Amino acid sequence: MWLRYAFRLDPTPGQRIALARAFGCARVVYNDAVATRERARVAGEPFPTAAVLSRTLLTEAKKTRERHWLGEVSAVVLQQALRDVEAAYRIFFASLKGQRKGSKVGAPRFKSRKDTRQSIRLTANARWSITAAGRLNLPKIGEVRVKWSRPLPAVPSSVTVIKDAVGRYFASFVIDTDPAADAARMPASDQAVGIDLGLTHFAVLSDGTKIDSPRFLRRAEKKLKRAQRELSRKQKGSKNRAKARVKVARAHARVADARREFHHQLSTQLIRENQAVAVEDLAVKALARTRLAKSVHDAGWSQFVDMLAYKAQRYGRTFVKVGRFEPTSQVCSICGHRDGPKPLHVREWTCAACGTVHDRDHNAAVNVKQAAGLAVTACGAPVRPEHVPAQRDEAGSHGIRTGTRAA
Repeated sequence: MWLRYAFRLDPTPGQRIALARAFGCARVVYNDAVATRERARVAGEPFPTAAVLSRTLLTEAKKTRERHWLGEVSAVVLQQALRDVEAAYRIFFASLKGQRKGSKVGAPRFKSRKDTRQSIRLTANARWSITAAGRLNLPKIGEVRVKWSRPLPAVPSSVTVIKDAVGRYFASFVIDTDPAADAARMPASDQAVGIDLGLTHFAVLSDGTKIDSPRFLRRAEKKLKRAQRELSRKQKGSKNRAKARVKVARAHARVADARREFHHQLSTQLIRENQAVAVEDLAVKALARTRLAKSVHDAGWSQFVDMLAYKAQRYGRTFVKVGRFEPTSQVCSICGHRDGPKPLHVREWTCAACGTVHDRDHNAAVNVKQAAGLAVTACGAPVRPEHVPAQRDEAGSHGIRTGTRAA
């Protein structure tokens, strides 16, 4: 399957200038393409094709006085900016026709030079390479130092260079993983587990294991408030305000990085130890509109479940989502008696039929496992009434700038 491997870059001052030039040229081409299509729409004319856009906005524009500096960056970077516009319009029209799942998205809009996240993409025909010394050689930029945290499992098909809100640079490689190597990394298991996600504990497993919620945002809240107050006192447009903005972004980045690392470690552990994993399909968007919104966002359930899904697909595990309307907290996992809904402050209850005393979260985790119909044979093969494969978009896809923000 296609996955992204991201590594930190350490460009020199000259390379940072060259990257800024590439980011700017890609942004200008993207905006020119959006403006051209918007003019065609207003005039009632057919949208220009990709070939026409490439000829007018790249080949001919480089010969003009206003756009001659487009020739200072790799042509592949500019071509990929045009591909991004096409993809953004495809998503927009699919959303209008109801062919796209999820919330509606708006028409592609212009990018700003003040955007905190910037990126360029280079495919194989851009002749980028990884040198023998382990540096990333980018056309018209040079050999950039890479902080390798792990080896690449295969030859990448493309690389995306990203600058985030904090000013950090990353290289994101698209890799087609080897199924045989993945199977060797994680041999078959004879265990299955149900997971109940919550706020008191981040996760409670069907075997009784309770995993505490790290609450990264809550722990960093005081530092975040202080940094935000300092930012609000700075004069708009000043250099001190720009420095204060970076401090706020850095504080938020630490929280997001710590949460992501926690999700990766826990999801990998669960996939390694279990052949089948079941989790309840929570209505995160609805919960995020309640008084528990901050805690729900802090937990990051959606990100964690997505990691479970793609790792299960990668390593040949079974991943099941149990319907959100399944009464996992109301049913006795021993006798099956339905005892009715209970307020959140009730953490233990006694079954009226069999007299079993239940821990609310542990009982729910057991019910999640039973509702999924998970069982594992002696050879490690998962068995369940109906196989539902893990769903995940291509890992090599990238964010498209449209009228709504990505979740």
